[in-house]
Amino acid sequence: MLKLYRRITLYISLLVLLPGAVFAGAFSILSREGGLAVPFPPPTAAAKRYSAPGHYLFIGELDLGALPAAPSEGSLEDREDLRVLYEWQARRTAAQCAAANSEISNDYEIFFGRISPFGSPSPAAVKVFFNNVAKDSVAAHKSVKNIYKRPRPFMRDAGLTPCLPRVEGFSYPSGHSAMSRLFALILSDLVPARRAEFMARADEAALYRLIGGVHHPTDLAAGKALADMLYASLLKQPEFVLDMKALRPLLRFW
Repeated sequence: MLKLYRRITLYISLLVLLPGAVFAGAFSILSREGGLAVPFPPPTAAAKRYSAPGHYLFIGELDLGALPAAPSEGSLEDREDLRVLYEWQARRTAAQCAAANSEISNDYEIFFGRISPFGSPSPAAVKVFFNNVAKDSVAAHKSVKNIYKRPRPFMRDAGLTPCLPRVEGFSYPSGHSAMSRLFALILSDLVPARRAEFMARADEAALYRLIGGVHHPTDLAAGKALADMLYASLLKQPEFVLDMKALRPLLRFW
């Protein structure tokens, strides 16, 4: 019933906002350099995108403008991204590339199965919960990717050769970084004593995307910032809070 109410409220809000030209300006984002406004897509496209549901959240309810804008091509930050990518390309090992390839997909078991506080294999309720959270993460990062449309590093510079498959889609922000950190934040609240371990695992999962050559450093940072925003929003949803609380009796390893 709560989700139905939220859906109706969102649609009404969109109907009110879309006819006016104020819509694009209200959702503009300031770039990191020069204070230039980067407008969101036209109203029709925005209506479809921002009403897209995750599981607990609707993207239209999130202030995505709070995320920093993607670096503009050729900016100092962009050039630093490429420098770091070349540095990793020169020193990455076969073992690191193998580890990165083992995490091409992104889900709870891949990111945290080895250190899960629920044991292995995870109980069905745990899998369902994290799959639902993943839907929110994917809906959010895809929306931001479609705003900035930043190409993957190897599509911008022929000298960059990834040791991961040449994944399609846009680069900013990193979905792996967002999802792994979001899962880590949840686990950290469930088992505070292991927070450092969970957060380090999320950082490792994100770094593999850089080592593998399919993301820029700022893509990873944006993914982590997005995860922080998503978790803050999720904690305001009664359904999420109740579902997360229901996981506590399933914890096995502290």
